[in-house]
Amino acid sequence: ALGRAPDYHLLPVGNAGNITAYWRGYVEYQSAGAVSALPRMMGFEAAGAAPIVHGRVIEEPRTVATAIRIGNPASWKSAEAARDESGGAIEAATDDEILAAYRLLARTEGVFAEPASAISLAGALRLGASGRLRPHDVLVLTLTGHGLKDPDTAIANSEAAFSISADLGRLSAVLELG
Repeated sequence: ALGRAPDYHLLPVGNAGNITAYWRGYVEYQSAGAVSALPRMMGFEAAGAAPIVHGRVIEEPRTVATAIRIGNPASWKSAEAARDESGGAIEAATDDEILAAYRLLARTEGVFAEPASAISLAGALRLGASGRLRPHDVLVLTLTGHGLKDPDTAIANSEAAFSISADLGRLSAVLELG
């Protein structure tokens, strides 16, 4: 536990309920005296399905991030309120950025997230690259779904599978364990 609210809370935005609910929770937590500061809420939509970013309904949203492939979010207005009240932003990330973050989570953290979840990391990388984050900033990234929610993306983005004999020596060699 952090013991305080983070400086930034980054999360996927599809129907926009999560950014709204998390913000409400932070505000209630502060009202109860549990924290003094509130985070900036940073929501990320997929570039091909970014109605809040573009300020209009997207009739045919397109993105590899199927869980946030939403052209008219149910909680649009409350998400904008959470963004504005927190001093945060709602931005878009491309499918290439999402997939790069998806692979990075798997490779470096062993986390098998669905592409929509990986947009939180894609957003963090984007914020870092643009110089908007300071080295001491505390970020919380919400990952909303397991990779098995979208196995086709996992298969399409995997390295080619191969078979080995059922032998510990061969397995050790393939894994470069000895």
